[in-house]
Amino acid sequence: MSDQPLRATGHCLCGGVRFDVHGPLRAVILCHCGQCRHTHGHFAAYTSASLGHVVFQADSTLRWYESSASARRGFCSKCGASLFWEPRGENRLAIAAGCLDSPTGLSSERHIFVDDAADYYRINDDLPRDGGHPGRA
Repeated sequence: MSDQPLRATGHCLCGGVRFDVHGPLRAVILCHCGQCRHTHGHFAAYTSASLGHVVFQADSTLRWYESSASARRGFCSKCGASLFWEPRGENRLAIAAGCLDSPTGLSSERHIFVDDAADYYRINDDLPRDGGHPGRA
């Protein structure tokens, strides 16, 4: 267990994957890229934490899909929930904000890959927007 105080808890729909985050979470980034849209069925909302701050309480149904040469995606093999995005070579885990237990205390900070957004919705807020990837998701 991390020495950091408990910051958040989360789980998949069936409870096969349960985790705690002992440390800070980044503000939520809203990603409109094709991979996120196909993984989640819509755009994705991700926060992020240091790998060392994520402690799994249950992970028997957690599986990883190598979605690209630069990242893999974690999901529950029982209920199908998309939970994580892990960039290679970085010491962090992107966590789908929707799987965190409320209240999260988080807020959204920006949209990325807006050039890839689907045509059936409009972004109607004043958050900053990047056509592609500004750095980290």
